[in-house]
Amino acid sequence: METKKDKPKVLFILGATGAGKSDLAVNLALKYNGEIISVDSVQVYRHFNIGSAKIRPEEMKGVIHYGIDIKDPNEEFSVYDFVEYTKIKIDEIVKRAKLPIIVGGTALYVKALIEGYNFGNTDKHEDYRKQVENDIKEFGNEFVYNKLKQINPKLASNLDYKNSVRLIRAMEIAEFGEAQTKTQECEYDFKLFAIIMDRQKLYTKINNRVDKMLAEGLIKEVEALYKKYGSQLQPMRAIGYKEVVAYLDNQIDKDKMIELIKQHTRNYAKRQLTFLRGLNNVVYIYNEDKNKAFDDMCKEIDKWL
Repeated sequence: METKKDKPKVLFILGATGAGKSDLAVNLALKYNGEIISVDSVQVYRHFNIGSAKIRPEEMKGVIHYGIDIKDPNEEFSVYDFVEYTKIKIDEIVKRAKLPIIVGGTALYVKALIEGYNFGNTDKHEDYRKQVENDIKEFGNEFVYNKLKQINPKLASNLDYKNSVRLIRAMEIAEFGEAQTKTQECEYDFKLFAIIMDRQKLYTKINNRVDKMLAEGLIKEVEALYKKYGSQLQPMRAIGYKEVVAYLDNQIDKDKMIELIKQHTRNYAKRQLTFLRGLNNVVYIYNEDKNKAFDDMCKEIDKWL
């Protein structure tokens, strides 16, 4: 039987958006000879930079980062894709005698990785998906949606048929069934930190960060992506992008757009913290004082390593 000593060591640094994960992770990577794998469902996409708060090259301080800019905007990226990609990268990092450090806010992806989700039949039936995509282009979403209603009325009843990505996925599920998940023992010896801070301070930081994104050109970024790809992309439904799209479509004014981005980001941060409380073996690190937070993490890591 495999023991903890036999398992690769993997460090996880999770937390709410804006809590200061990236900076701590980079400094830990420098200290412990680590390489970072991003766990962010938007940062995987090229050109989605400002709204995803993507780390800049100078902020990386020479530390190698994976999981950033690995997909084109019109590609899909699922939990399964993250798990498969990350397993490969962990293996590569460990073989180089370095410490894999997984950092980000998409805790669902991490849960799938550490709980060893088995996604069963992972064949995405690409030929069928292309066929449905062609039907949408030729006949429109409503035509395909009506087909879905005939095949699986229950699945269709809860679907926004204007969302092409979800419509295609629903047709695939209706035709082939949904892959089942089950958990198994984690294949890694992991240490999991959750970076937290006073909620009001976090909310203030989030509000200020949204203002900074807007000053850096968030609206222009979204406008360029919208003109090139439309609004149905998977990452375009992320917070910070969907609100700007609504503004560009004259559904809301600029003040309302800013208010909604801040509100939705705060709500998301709250959900992230709630989700983290459902994970096992979490070590909470208060990031009120960066130096103290770093020292506290180092003490835990030294004992673990």
